[in-house]
Amino acid sequence: MDKDVIARVKKGDKQAFEQLYNEYAEYAIRTAFAITKNSADASDAVQEAFIRVYRNIIFYDEERPFKPWFYKILVNECNRITKRKSKVIPIDQYLDDHYMGLHMDDYKFEEYEELYAAIQGLKEINRIPIILKYLNNFSEKEIAEIFDVNINTVKSRLFKGRERIKQALLKMKEGREKNGGKNL
Repeated sequence: MDKDVIARVKKGDKQAFEQLYNEYAEYAIRTAFAITKNSADASDAVQEAFIRVYRNIIFYDEERPFKPWFYKILVNECNRITKRKSKVIPIDQYLDDHYMGLHMDDYKFEEYEELYAAIQGLKEINRIPIILKYLNNFSEKEIAEIFDVNINTVKSRLFKGRERIKQALLKMKEGREKNGGKNL
């Protein structure tokens, strides 16, 4: 992100903030949906993240990259919303949210339904770094900054996440083969 835009946002320039929003909103909503597994919660998380950015931009160090700072705020908002909500979600609501999220995404997740399901089946500790690395192209170093952990911890979480995805995909493939090649 252009340092000039950040400097203008710090001075209260609403057009610069709109430019910042337009730059990050689309990927933020995808990331938030992947974390929260619910389109309404994802929208709330993105909205709250941008409110926090607006209120706290004066504390942002312009010498550091903006993207990890923003995504740290976004991930924290997603986690806050997810923890606040009940763990029990009616299956019809989950399916509505699941398919609504697929249709709103330009990446056509239905083509990668099994991979997407495997990622969503991961524990949060592995799922969020996988999402940040492969959906948002963050480096391991940037992910470590977002979570305030050692880079080796991030590498380990990514490795374990990839291994669990492989295992889940193999199980899905075996299930299809047992059912005569039909999708479950």
